[in-house]
Amino acid sequence: MNNIPEGFRQDAKGHLVPEVLIKPIDLARDELVSELVGRAKAVSAQLGQFKASAFGDIKAFIEMSAEQYKTTIGGKKGNVTLLSFDGRFKIVHAVQDSIKFDERLQAARVLIDECAAEWTQDARSEVRVLVNEAFRADRAGEISTGRVLALRRLDIQDSRWQRAMQAISDAVQVVGSKSYIRVYERIGDSDQYASIPLDIASIFVQDVTSSTLH
Repeated sequence: MNNIPEGFRQDAKGHLVPEVLIKPIDLARDELVSELVGRAKAVSAQLGQFKASAFGDIKAFIEMSAEQYKTTIGGKKGNVTLLSFDGRFKIVHAVQDSIKFDERLQAARVLIDECAAEWTQDARSEVRVLVNEAFRADRAGEISTGRVLALRRLDIQDSRWQRAMQAISDAVQVVGSKSYIRVYERIGDSDQYASIPLDIASIFVQDVTSSTLH
């Protein structure tokens, strides 16, 4: 931590500036930002504690439930939904895998290109569009796993296509996974549930200024 002399403030460039030379509005802005950041860190810490506690509680409950059948559940837990007795509330523990492709995806692309080049001679140009879209990289150079994996749903019996689909399957590598907690509340007496937001961007706050205007 920097030792800043009394009566000075350090600016964004690291320079020491006498407080008497700083405009009142700049001091007020600094105070506001510092206060809000402090409160935000406290809320973030509370959310972190809730997340860790919720994961632990759900894990313990699943294990307790499994004990009724004299069995244990090992390894990573999959998706699970827990409902309150009256069905008003719902907790969803979701696990999402992060998928990447290894070098075998290039072999699949070669085989698919061979098929597409031959088929487009017979006016089946839509196949070429599908292939190009599936293998299109984003700004970060990443290829959409969803679009590539969607090719496997096409009912094409050509042996080269089948080998390409096998290469795609073999190229899939799970490089990690993330766990999420989602909390829902039933909407009235319907069978629909509304999410209880746990991220600041999703929380609705009424505009006090506009609500006071008549």
